[in-house]
Amino acid sequence: MDFLGGHLPELIIVLVVILIIWGPGKLPDVGAALGRGIREFRKASAETRDAMRAATAEEPVTPTTPAQQAAATEAEPAPTPAPGGPSGSSAG
Repeated sequence: MDFLGGHLPELIIVLVVILIIWGPGKLPDVGAALGRGIREFRKASAETRDAMRAATAEEPVTPTTPAQQAAATEAEPAPTPAPGGPSGSSAG
């Protein structure tokens, strides 16, 4: 199994060219800037993903088939009547 899919020589050439262009003194700064850029990109993509999920969130779907209605009514507790009957006053 080749490391990096057989692209190790190309990677080494790119790293040598980068080292020649910026030099060993600037290389840590370039790496830090690249890390900041990747972090900001990830943060922005996460915010965009969250905004899209919030914008596309749908309201709960009401049951349409009798089987779905029966399952929904079993899941919901039945309302309890108020004490004293439906009008709220005691007869007597």
